[in-house]
Amino acid sequence: MTSYLNRRDVQFMLYELLDAQKLPERAPYADHSRETFDDTLTLAQSLAEKYFAPHNREADLNEPHVVDGKVAIIPQVKEALEAFRKAGFFGAHHAYDLGGMQLPGVVFQAAQAHFQAANVSTSAYPFLTIGNANLIAAFGSEAQKTKYLPKLISGEWFGTMALSEPQAGSSLADILTTATPLDDGRFLISGTKMWISGGEHELSENIVHLVLARIKDAPKGVKGISLFIVPRSRVNDDGSLGERNDVNLGGLLHKMGYRGTTSTVLNFGENGACLGELVGEPNKGLTYMFHMMNEARIGVGMGATMLGYAGYLYSLEYAKTRPQGRKASNKDPLSEQRMIVEHADVKRMLLMQKAYVEGAFALGLYLASLVDDQRTHPDEAKRREAGLLLDILTPIMKAWPSDFCLEANKQAIQILGGYGYTREYPVEQYYRDNRLNPIHEGTNGIQGLDLLGRKVTMENGAAFKLLARELQASIDEAFAVPDVELFAGELADALRVVRQTTGDMLGQAGEAGPDVFLANASLYLEMLGHTVIAWMWLRQATVAAKALGSASEADQDFYRGKLQACRYFYRFDLPKVKPLGDLLRTLDRTTYEMQPQWF
Repeated sequence: MTSYLNRRDVQFMLYELLDAQKLPERAPYADHSRETFDDTLTLAQSLAEKYFAPHNREADLNEPHVVDGKVAIIPQVKEALEAFRKAGFFGAHHAYDLGGMQLPGVVFQAAQAHFQAANVSTSAYPFLTIGNANLIAAFGSEAQKTKYLPKLISGEWFGTMALSEPQAGSSLADILTTATPLDDGRFLISGTKMWISGGEHELSENIVHLVLARIKDAPKGVKGISLFIVPRSRVNDDGSLGERNDVNLGGLLHKMGYRGTTSTVLNFGENGACLGELVGEPNKGLTYMFHMMNEARIGVGMGATMLGYAGYLYSLEYAKTRPQGRKASNKDPLSEQRMIVEHADVKRMLLMQKAYVEGAFALGLYLASLVDDQRTHPDEAKRREAGLLLDILTPIMKAWPSDFCLEANKQAIQILGGYGYTREYPVEQYYRDNRLNPIHEGTNGIQGLDLLGRKVTMENGAAFKLLARELQASIDEAFAVPDVELFAGELADALRVVRQTTGDMLGQAGEAGPDVFLANASLYLEMLGHTVIAWMWLRQATVAAKALGSASEADQDFYRGKLQACRYFYRFDLPKVKPLGDLLRTLDRTTYEMQPQWF
């Protein structure tokens, strides 16, 4: 199979759902057109299929390992990344003066989706590098931008984010890595970081680490964390490479998935000679790092979506070509077998996958369009609103796909039956790769805490109110469209539940205290996440219903598929919102009151 992403669906999302063809009306994108966008997507698809997909299995079976002190990786990974680099994808979204193509974020995200679907572990290297460069572009000094950005944007150097430590994990308040100031303005970095994806390899000339550390006498907790640029090899003022920088590989970690991506323990300053440069102001490092972390969280959600998407398309193709069984009403054992795609339960599993992956894909590209709005919308109020929506939707985009597109992978395995869990077929690897995403970039439990504890309440509920307003606008539009007005009513009911639940929980929060209030935050995320995905499906169904009458025969099938997947989500998943709301409004204490000694 050579198709890992449905090109017709990409076109639908970009041009029918999100109106990306109108972006060239904005000055930064004036040199572009739908033609240049399509050319970019065609190139991404071609490179993904030629260079990324063929070694997806081989990279999984032949993990990175250390040989003579260096990390050895199968050569196809470097070949793929070199093709990616030569095509300009490391910096395609950056401005021309930085060496980029000034491509809109939503088109760039759609292009990246092809690489994630074809080979998520190889695509992780540029994914991290792109985020690293974006952070330096946003918060680095002019000297730092001059020194580091050209090689990061060109893809000659790679980048990482180094947050977690062995004793701290996700609790960044407890990190111990230190930064000691020197007379020349630089700092000596000392400490150990763990789970650093892409932390060591020979794929690029240099690796630029973004490291969280504490300066001596900094405040305790997260308020005392600073951010430092720490390259593997020192960089001279003219951008040339200097000597090694006392960043040492402590070991490789071996995960159940993403096996082609090095996961490392890194020791900074073993010999007292690791130099770092402070980014921005002292003690504001976590604020800066959230720029990359939030981008990474959206990227993790997109990666989860693409793994689910690849599994869906593979199991769909398999179901269309695998004969087995007959109708329950057919008692003739000599009659011809049916393709399993004709069996109702297989259709159920395929519809589940379609509903989850295409709903999550719509959300991911919608968030990318919000990034474009935040940066380039001519209306200042719209730019601010885009930022608020990004804030509240980011934890949902990270967590919901990594839970439910993983469920889609599970259904893909089930459709293949016994073949599904063998290594001769790719769906078991998609599942293993995707199982990491509920943990990557802050566990899904942390995303629930962030959503309910911060994003829903920030600015007196401004983001939550805006999100509700946007849902209501889509509901109002859908009420006037035949074939989707019923869905509009059901989403309106769900929105009422979400509003009531949120209000009741907040009303009890003061008396109950934060621990009880947040005890079921993961369930709150699931409730709001289901509602948001239902919103994405209502928007897709509204577009499909309007286009159906004048569509070609092939497009009629495509649009009917959208309407049926929407129907599935509204019958099987959206009804879960009400019981979740009923439970959440009680501030249930079952899990909170459980005692460790009772297990």
